[in-house]
Amino acid sequence: MNRQSIFFTLTISFVISIILVVISFGILMIGNQKKLDHHLVDKYRPLTKMLMRKEFRQGGLDEVFAQDLKRFNYDVFLDQNKINAITYNPKTKVIAQRQFNDVLFRVLQLNDRQFLYLKRNNKTFFVEDKNEITQTSKTYIILGFVIILLTLILSFIVTLRKLMPLKLLKEKVNTLGDENFDFECCNMDGKDEVSQLAREFKNSAKKLKDIKEARNVFIRNIMHELKTPITKGKFLAELEKSPENNLKLKEVFNRLESLINEFASIEELISSNKNIEKKPYFLNDIMDNVKDILMIEDEEIISSYDNKKFEVNFKLFSIAVKNLIDNALKYSDDNKVEVKTEENDILFINSGKELEYELEQYYEPFFANEEKRKNSFGLGLYIIHNILKANGYTLFYEYKDGKNIFTCKKDDELSTI
Repeated sequence: MNRQSIFFTLTISFVISIILVVISFGILMIGNQKKLDHHLVDKYRPLTKMLMRKEFRQGGLDEVFAQDLKRFNYDVFLDQNKINAITYNPKTKVIAQRQFNDVLFRVLQLNDRQFLYLKRNNKTFFVEDKNEITQTSKTYIILGFVIILLTLILSFIVTLRKLMPLKLLKEKVNTLGDENFDFECCNMDGKDEVSQLAREFKNSAKKLKDIKEARNVFIRNIMHELKTPITKGKFLAELEKSPENNLKLKEVFNRLESLINEFASIEELISSNKNIEKKPYFLNDIMDNVKDILMIEDEEIISSYDNKKFEVNFKLFSIAVKNLIDNALKYSDDNKVEVKTEENDILFINSGKELEYELEQYYEPFFANEEKRKNSFGLGLYIIHNILKANGYTLFYEYKDGKNIFTCKKDDELSTI
């Protein structure tokens, strides 16, 4: 195992903790036994002295002496068979033992009975203490040790399971270099740090995937948009040179330059997550810029809007409006589009057929296949969706009274609905 690994550190910490707990348990058991011995010696010291004095100074124990002790709840055993029945019983426990010169001192327990055992010069003294039995704390110490030990083991297992996804996470991160962006490795719904880290890596993988797809779409589809002006330019180049043709050719190149700059801005927007710069602009200024880009006349746009200010990125928002108007004109029955405002919303209305699919499906680049190309918006709605999202707007669609209505609604207003 790698000594720099967090799993190695965790295992070593667990082993050290177990060792310290075992040492602490041993110290507690030894200390508890010494304390118990001291307590029982102090308790039975007067009785021991009394027994020794009676035996060696007054000729030994007798029935009179035994009766006197009964008044203090002590029962003297004079029958050796009864003594042996208790001392040799396998269930009898020695809870305290001392050696005082030539006297062996023991305290025995059998079930709920407690006995004092003394032996000196092969002479045995055996007394049952019928007072309250001495409770040893050994059982509680062992129970505490078991609880702590189980808690440590359980904590180690839980922590190990929590950290185990890190290994999977490491393997998944290593595959990011091979463009494997499908990042599903462990439970990402948790609130612990590993789950949060997995979520962040998944988000990063998704961002990288989006960047890759955006660039692939850009490279694959740029020629589609450039095809028309290039074809027109080639046609004009074959015609006889004239001031009018030269002007048209210049317009074609200006259009090509505009498209390239537009694509560069869109690719940068889609493939990055940086905040765009937004400032307040009048709608009139945005519409004038759109008309210049599209090279269309004022008659094609029915202006029913109030000249309000909108806080947007002028360049990108103009591209989104341009695409909305361009699509509306392209798919309208009368080659006209109405632009109006309702409070802080901007509406784009044209007469035509209702969309065949849900609006969200058109957000995919070139959603429709070749057979349905005439019903496709190409990159139009894909570009519009991403630009509006970056500017804090959402696009809505409805079909009413034979008219397509596309509404740009501020996200702040949606949150209050």
